[in-house]
Amino acid sequence: MSVLEQVKNRKVFFGADNDILIRIVIINVLITTVLFFIRSVYQVSGLETALYKTQVADWFILPADTARFVTRPWTIISFMFSHADIWGLVANMLWLWGFGFIVQSLLGDNKLVPLYIYGGLAGAIVYLLSSNLVSAFAATATTMTLSGANCSVMAIAIAATTVAPRYRIFPMLNGGIPLWVLTVVYAVINFAGTSFANPAAYGAELAAGGTGFLFIKLLNRGYHPGGWMTRLYDWFFNLFNPDKTSKLNIEKAKIFYDPHGIEPYSKLPNLSQQRIDEILDKINQKGFHNLTSEEKEILRRASEEDL
Repeated sequence: MSVLEQVKNRKVFFGADNDILIRIVIINVLITTVLFFIRSVYQVSGLETALYKTQVADWFILPADTARFVTRPWTIISFMFSHADIWGLVANMLWLWGFGFIVQSLLGDNKLVPLYIYGGLAGAIVYLLSSNLVSAFAATATTMTLSGANCSVMAIAIAATTVAPRYRIFPMLNGGIPLWVLTVVYAVINFAGTSFANPAAYGAELAAGGTGFLFIKLLNRGYHPGGWMTRLYDWFFNLFNPDKTSKLNIEKAKIFYDPHGIEPYSKLPNLSQQRIDEILDKINQKGFHNLTSEEKEILRRASEEDL
């Protein structure tokens, strides 16, 4: 099995160290399910749907009107986990899983949450600014809202394509489909599904895509713009697991300080499966960009052999 195949075959399951993708999906599903349940209660009780929107939904989704936004500023975060319809939720989660798995496999699990949040925030900021500063949009700003994970998923999709544009999916189809083709298809579908009555949403998704591109460029320059967010995320979830040592310290000790009785690696004519597994684990934990030139050369050699 080649190195690339081993990376693609890495499993993601709840409770593992790389289950951040699953957690994001679960948060989206839970919040949207609660909203749909409350709406069902309104409908069964004979209350108008408009009443549900003003009393419940409007406190989760992002309003275009700044006067309403200042009364509920938390919606700049909550909107990216709240969906207005079930099909929007299903579509976003499927795209999120596809692109998010690639990002998590190639960059490590600690890049996914920052990408998701930064993409949503960039989309929200551009949405608010354009809705209130562009005269053509301002006329309808009082009735327009933004909801769903579209912006966050767009950022992740562009990030995945930027870091590995030649990554191929469905290899059984004539050698596979390049990732950039799938991203183009996703962008077309996403923009086609955006309502013309809410034009500021187009700018929001473009801003989110630009954020994903910029995020990868900063990573390539050695700067991790989401490091503080990753530490906050780990701290929060470790509150529910006090026996778990700091993930950062474990990774640092495992990769740099604790050889576990293994002899220092030296170049050999034949590649070691154990060494390749160690490098794959490092990719999963720290991301491909943290590999040394020697480790990248090992992966290149191993990808040309059938190990």
